Parts: sequence; structure tokens; C-alpha cells
Amino acid sequence: MTQQYPEHIWQNGRIKPWAEGTVHVMAAGLQYGASVFEGIRSYDTPKGAAIFRLSDHNRRLLNSAKIYEMEVPYTFDEINAACRDVLKANGYGAAYLRPCIYRGLGGFGLSAQTPIDVSVATWKMGAYLGAGVLEAGIDACVSSWQRVAPNTIPAGAKAGGNYLSGSLIAREARRLGFGEGIALASTGLLSEGAGENLFLVFDGALHTTPVSAALLNGITRNTLITLARANGIEVIERDIPREYLYLCDELFMCGTAAEITPIRSVDGRKVGAGKPGPLTQRMQELFFGLFNGKTPDQWGWLEPV
Repeated sequence: MTQQYPEHIWQNGRIKPWAEGTVHVMAAGLQYGASVFEGIRSYDTPKGAAIFRLSDHNRRLLNSAKIYEMEVPYTFDEINAACRDVLKANGYGAAYLRPCIYRGLGGFGLSAQTPIDVSVATWKMGAYLGAGVLEAGIDACVSSWQRVAPNTIPAGAKAGGNYLSGSLIAREARRLGFGEGIALASTGLLSEGAGENLFLVFDGALHTTPVSAALLNGITRNTLITLARANGIEVIERDIPREYLYLCDELFMCGTAAEITPIRSVDGRKVGAGKPGPLTQRMQELFFGLFNGKTPDQWGWLEPV
């Protein structure tokens, strides 16, 4: 199927035709993976189109740039405005946004003082892991690829180069016939999915791995922890051995793209009843309720376009 691209993109301060959003082939962002980015969704709500946790995402974007010593030439407010502007330019309500900060062309060494470029793209996105998976769940596997060890590449930055790890995990899973891969940390304990955080359910409580487990501290992860605790659901952050994936009552992964995707089996072993469980469904109700008006937005997470 031919990919349908939007009409416009925001790059370095202005809206331009999609085809003009170009980068030189020798830019450090391409040659060395020297980029940081965010994935953000906007939703159609009863009060109009809104971007979910726009400010929180772009704060993390700038924090990722800080870790990689990128002097960003645009302010936080300007990047927020760019996200709104490109949505409007393409006439989108519900969509996916990709702000990206990257090193451009300006020398060829690892420490070259390159210009810092910024872009914001947006496109239509349905369920990231495939049609029907939010309702039926997916079959996952534990990958042979581990996540990065501490003090190698900072897992807390959402950097382009980090996603080479996720690509290996995801591609291995698809090659083996699974919907997504799950990675262990260098400790041999559970980390996260290829690009998603994990929640396990035991006796009505949510268990999730800590940020020290070589994972990105996801904004959807934080959202679910906040929603759960606000609704009397216990959340425990702790180290989790691999075999607990096979023993939990329910299991799901979450992220901006994946939203809340149930996992019905791991490595061919059925999780719980082999279908989305009641707490997984409750978390989906609370999360998607933010966008249909059934869950009150007490935290100001919905930012109007």
C-alpha cells in the first residue's frame, strides 16, 4: 500500500510543503543518529481537538537535547506553537506528531559544532501494532536483544540512536511471527518493549519496572500510574524477573503510539485467561475516557489545538 503523506511540515521556523522538509545526507543526525524526538498524539474530544500532554512531551524533548549538549535555537513555547501550527496546516484533529531536534551539516567529526535543526511532522495514525489489537491483544516474545547497560547510552533520553535497539527487538519479533518484542535489561531482569513500557497485574495491583531498568520514563506510563492511583488502584514499581511475565494475571504495554495494548501470550505461554483482563480494560476505559469526556481531566493534560 502506498504511504499517504500530509501536505505540510514545520522545519526551522516555518511551515513548508512536505517534500521540502529535507536534510543533507552528511548531516550528523543521519550519520551518527544525533537526534532527539517525541511522539505525541492529538485527539478529537467533545471540546474540540486537543494535544495530549503537549507541554510534558516537549519538556522531555528539551531535556533529551540537554543530555546530548544540543543548544536548541527555539524556545519551549515556540516548539509548542509549531506543533499546533502544523496540525492546523494539515487540517488534522486526531493525529500523531513528531517533533525532532537533530544535528545538521557542519563538519564530520563526532564533536563537530554542527547547527541544531528542528522539525515537527504530523500524520494520521491508527492502532500502532495493528487493527483490532487494543481489543484482542497481541502475542509477544522476549527478545534475544538486551536493552543498553547503565552508563553506556542514556536510556532516559528519547534519542534517535537509542531506537536502533528497539528496531532490532521489534524486527526479531515480527520475523518470528509475534506482535511485539519484550527486552531484558543487562541485569537479566525485565526492562520494556521495543518502544513501550510494561505493566503486569498481580492480585488487582499494577506492577511496572523502574526507570533504572534501562527504560524510557514514558509519559503514557506516568499517565496510567496517575490515573490508577487516583482511582484507588495500587501501583508498585519494582524489579521484575523474566518468568513473572508467564505468571502474572494480566499484562499490557503502553506508549503514545501503542496507547494501551493488551498482551495475551508471551513466548507461547498464555497470560492469565489468554485475553485482555478486567484491570487492563479498566485502564483502557480511564485512559480513553480522557478523550471522550468520561474521565475528568484533573491535570490539564488536554491542551487545545
